[in-house]
Amino acid sequence: TPPVHRAFFVVVPMFNEARGLRVTLDALADQSDRAFTLVLVDNGSTDDSVAIARAFAREHPTLRMHLVVEQQKGTGAAADTGFRVAITLGAQWIARTDADCLPDREWIRNLRRAFTEHELEFVAGVIRPREDEGTLTSWDRLMLRSMIWIAERYGRLHRHGARFKYPYLMAAGNNLAITAALYVRSGGFPRSSIEKVHEDRALAESVRTLTTHSAHCPDVIVYNSVRRVRAYGYVNTLRWYR
Repeated sequence: TPPVHRAFFVVVPMFNEARGLRVTLDALADQSDRAFTLVLVDNGSTDDSVAIARAFAREHPTLRMHLVVEQQKGTGAAADTGFRVAITLGAQWIARTDADCLPDREWIRNLRRAFTEHELEFVAGVIRPREDEGTLTSWDRLMLRSMIWIAERYGRLHRHGARFKYPYLMAAGNNLAITAALYVRSGGFPRSSIEKVHEDRALAESVRTLTTHSAHCPDVIVYNSVRRVRAYGYVNTLRWYR
């Protein structure tokens, strides 16, 4: 069994995230539980993302970190590469967030508790909007909460059947975690682009056919960027996820 600090891995895919990558890395470095290894997967960035990641690694020599490259385009391919690198390096539990998100300071600690104390194999966390990207109005907050509610209810209505061991569980790629063993059993993230397959949903649906040791954990929190919602608008974002 790997030592505790080698058993927990965090995977962060990135593509042209130079604008906000540093604050994501800072949030990971500021975790109350730093007994984890970070795997950054560059998906062919053409900006300064890789340089920022390398500079961060030099500034944080005590944070175990690996930077790998995946040339096949697509968040599914990048995430899958990161998870499989983590497994090769001895991971027992693997979490994922995105390069424009801010994990809560207790994110790792609460995920570890979910695995070790509650014996979960798959964890879906809570997504909240970031507060540092501009003012969020009451309308923004209402719409963001409503979008998550609609997406989850839609999934429960349309994604059911005898092959599933528990009801639909919405698990976003920027805040989920899984045991290495279950990741392998499930087949992992499909190596595709998000335009073809939402890899996080595909993984969560596969997991539903394999185990009942899955749960939504309200204390596992990641603050999500709202930049895409602002760029696309609420209606178009819902259509996209539909």
